[in-house]
Amino acid sequence: MTEKSPSSDPEVALITGAAHRIGAEIARILHTEGMDLVLHYRNSEDAAGSLQRELEDHRPDSVRLIRADLLDTASLPALIDAAVDWRGRLDLLVNNASSFYPTPLEEANEQQWEDLLGSNLKAPFFLAQAAAPLLRQSRGSIVNLVDIYGERPLIKHPIYSMAKAGNAMMVKSLARELGPEVRVNGIAPGAILWPKEGLSQQARDSILSRTPLKRLGKPDDIAQTLLFLVRDAPYITGQIIAVDGGRTVQQ
Repeated sequence: MTEKSPSSDPEVALITGAAHRIGAEIARILHTEGMDLVLHYRNSEDAAGSLQRELEDHRPDSVRLIRADLLDTASLPALIDAAVDWRGRLDLLVNNASSFYPTPLEEANEQQWEDLLGSNLKAPFFLAQAAAPLLRQSRGSIVNLVDIYGERPLIKHPIYSMAKAGNAMMVKSLARELGPEVRVNGIAPGAILWPKEGLSQQARDSILSRTPLKRLGKPDDIAQTLLFLVRDAPYITGQIIAVDGGRTVQQ
């Protein structure tokens, strides 16, 4: 990690979209490493509560839940305040929450634009802005979940791809803005979990055929990469690691 002052208090991480899938796996691995967690969710109260109970079975009073609509920019500082009120510090911001669905050019509308740009670009930026003073104080870090489609656009998903391209530039820009105290990096997943809808079996087979490792990755692959960036990479900032089974080396 970035050089920090010795402290007996657990470090604190805020993870957005933490109730399910990759966000939940990130929560598990950071909790295992001894971090206390502020877990954000929007609609998944039952899943968030279940995850909290699972983690606190191992270490009581180590998880706080906070519900927020990330599209409501005015509510974002409350997520940072939750960490301050609870533990008085913040060491890591994980911008994981994301909307994802197709927006073919001929059908795309402004509401989809606001939702996809809001969740994938605007909210992570303003959360980083709100978190910056605490992260500077703790010499902490930010990790954004980007996407390989931020570099190579996904057909029928132009708005999502554009939003993730902006998210990738945010990683680089904030690394300059927040250094030397705060490191900012990103992870660009490939085929880790299939979306809940929108991909046929033929499309899935095609994706795996263009992936050198010929298989899906696992949420743990993302969580382990994040742990490396947070724990073992004190001289890495402004970088985006593709965890994609080699897919981006294909033509």
